Amino acid sequence: MIDDLDLRLATGLSEKEVAERLENEGYNELPTAKRRGMFTIAFEVIREPMFLLLIAGGAVYLTLGDVQEALLLCSFVFVIMGITFYQERRTEHALEALRDLSSPRALVIRDGEQKRIAGRDVVRGDMIVLAEGDRVPADAVLLSATNIMVDESLLTGESVPVRKTSQAGVVGMGRPGGEDLPFVFSGTLIVAGKGIARVQAIGADTEIGKIGKALRVLEPERTPLQKKTGVLVRNLAIIALALFVVVVVVYGLTRGSWLDGLLAGITLAMATIPEEIPVVLVVFLALGAWRISKKDVLTRRVPAIETLGSATVLCVDKTGTLTLNKMSVSRIYAADEYYDVGYSSPEKLPERFHRIVEYTILASQRDPFDPMEKAFKELGDHYLAQTEHLHSDWTLVREYPLSQELLALSHVWRSPDKKDYIIAAKGAPEAMADLCHFDDARMRGLSEHISDMADDGLRVIGVAWASFTEATLPDGQHDFDFEFLGLIGLADPVRPDVPQAIKESLDAGVRVVMITGDYPGTAQSIARQIGLAPADKVITGSELARMSDQQLQERIKTVNIFARFVPEQKLRLVNALKANGEIVAMTGDGVNDAPALKAANIGIAMGGRGTDVARESSSLVLLNDDFASIVEAIRLGRRIFDNLRKAIAYIFAIHVPIIGMSLIPVVFKLPLVLLPAHIVFLEFIIDPASSIVFEAEPAEADVMRRPPRDPNEPVFSRRTMSISILQGLSVLLIVLAIFAIALYRGQGAEDARALTFTALIVANLALIFTNRSWSRSIVTTLRSPNTALWWVAGGAFVVLGLVLYVPFLRDLFGFTRLHLIDLAIALAAGIASVLWFEILKVISRRSNRRLDQETR
Repeated sequence: MIDDLDLRLATGLSEKEVAERLENEGYNELPTAKRRGMFTIAFEVIREPMFLLLIAGGAVYLTLGDVQEALLLCSFVFVIMGITFYQERRTEHALEALRDLSSPRALVIRDGEQKRIAGRDVVRGDMIVLAEGDRVPADAVLLSATNIMVDESLLTGESVPVRKTSQAGVVGMGRPGGEDLPFVFSGTLIVAGKGIARVQAIGADTEIGKIGKALRVLEPERTPLQKKTGVLVRNLAIIALALFVVVVVVYGLTRGSWLDGLLAGITLAMATIPEEIPVVLVVFLALGAWRISKKDVLTRRVPAIETLGSATVLCVDKTGTLTLNKMSVSRIYAADEYYDVGYSSPEKLPERFHRIVEYTILASQRDPFDPMEKAFKELGDHYLAQTEHLHSDWTLVREYPLSQELLALSHVWRSPDKKDYIIAAKGAPEAMADLCHFDDARMRGLSEHISDMADDGLRVIGVAWASFTEATLPDGQHDFDFEFLGLIGLADPVRPDVPQAIKESLDAGVRVVMITGDYPGTAQSIARQIGLAPADKVITGSELARMSDQQLQERIKTVNIFARFVPEQKLRLVNALKANGEIVAMTGDGVNDAPALKAANIGIAMGGRGTDVARESSSLVLLNDDFASIVEAIRLGRRIFDNLRKAIAYIFAIHVPIIGMSLIPVVFKLPLVLLPAHIVFLEFIIDPASSIVFEAEPAEADVMRRPPRDPNEPVFSRRTMSISILQGLSVLLIVLAIFAIALYRGQGAEDARALTFTALIVANLALIFTNRSWSRSIVTTLRSPNTALWWVAGGAFVVLGLVLYVPFLRDLFGFTRLHLIDLAIALAAGIASVLWFEILKVISRRSNRRLDQETR
């Protein structure tokens, strides 16, 4: 048993030894897939349609004898590779940071203290503490074991768990499989019991490393949104191909120059294919997951980022999520009397309460990790330190663990004089009453005391004791003749930021549901403290068990507090909420929470106290177990979706004038405005703007004052699409007007092209600025910092200046020198193209303000 191994002597490795072994032997991780190198990325770029069109354009220029234009297009290929390489590296760095966070956790003993670390930081020789639900972090030999059962199917393919025992003097590791062996292997799962083991092998030297199987890690996966936009891009590519053929044929037949027609067709195809969209999605989702991780929420499944903004219900555990999980004993009931514990008071604990404290400690671990047992130890150290009621010399003989059938556990002790066994039990008061064979009258009296303590927000634990003289211990706790000692009431303070986070959730239209194993009175007291209403309505686990599915679906519409729940009932609650059309986020930490976490739209596992099974069943992992972090993740999820919508709206808007100015001159036999080089210049603005500038945009002020987004609502709704196309058409009309007027006034094709292209660049930047927010004006958004925006805008103006005023570049782009009045016209035209949308924002804002006032 764990307590047989004196943890005060089991100091484990020192931090110095750990540092040396990490340096000499490396981290406890398997070799990961190699990064995609420059050549791999280059090969992927080569297969992209935009690259192929650039190569085709260069070939046409070579055929026409224009070597400079051909070299210009080919040089753009390397620039595109550079941008792609940068985006890939940024995405990979974000994913690698998430992989480090998603490494399984391990509880180790170092320098005599238990500490939870990342699994990759475990070293050979570490002493690891294993418990039900843990994923074994490395190959190890058990030094101590209590009823340990391990699922080794990952290594053996055998689905039945195997029993493990500790054996003295074992050196080296055996093979997986077989009963009653002391070996546990990396990646296997503790399904029952607990123990302590010494690590024998890590990383590639483990059994799982030898057979080349990889641990489950975060990998980028195609989300529903990526699949939908993939279809959209494919359809647009088909349209681009059709337009390409039409333009080449029309140009060749009407003007007789098939090579120039081919250039015009390539230009139109480049203008039509929105190849930025897949890149935008990858960057937004990867960097979004990274940003969320900075708020102590790890994304294990990328689609959860899409779903966060749609969540309508947050089902959260009370203990440790809404509360600090730092318990302290507040009240004791024994010998028909109450005693309010006050650690700051010099008053000694009355003798009549000594016995219940003594047996509470005996029913706990000697070196506790559980917050509740830590509180019991603190109570004993404070009040019983100089008494005969603490028994450091007693030997733990057996443990009877907590079970679903009986919510109580017992420790069997033997004193040095080898007299009778002494049994200490603690657990749910009802379970204690059951063990002590209470009749109805005693049960009613006990229930009153339980309610009194629970109504004050206390978590109530019952304590009992027994003695046993026979040599062979019974199989179950019911075979002992227990005597009831009393009740212990523990206080668990509410996290200070929870009331504000609850208010923020409700303002955002997200309902909060509290689930606890505590009594209704305790749950209601906490609900009142955090502002969760209605606090007077509660459904208990026993009431839920008696309800039909239809009754449950109706009752949960008005109830937000669920008390005396067991983990298995969470699944039924999730299914009932989903049947009511809710998008459910559910928290959980135990093995039995896994089905509910998988069934929820967003499963959220506890990273600090949760089991590996819960984490592996979840979409998100709450690294600090704090409810406020969940609310912050919802805020970020909404921000990510908002910014993604803005980015795609901008992409569609800017492609409208580009397509129009590529197609209209061909149809009406006008001089060509845009050639492949011009399209590439525009893409150098569009790509970083859509994937970096918009991703970095801060959240809208009202992001947490709107109702949740309909999950069936496309990223590009009819309204969004309409506004985006109108933005593009307004730019097209103004740019086309400038081109037509320039030609009408007798300016040459190069003059008209330079003026029109400059106006298009300004309009492009104006679209970026106006789409930063669909509710705030450009002037207002300028106060919101966005470093990437200024780099993109500044770079665009610098390169435009070089193209207009450096003779070599001006000739390559087919421009003439623009005068100051021309620049003023282009600037005014670009700004005017988005002016109507700025006015629409003002009207919409005033209308919303008026509606808010009327509502109030």
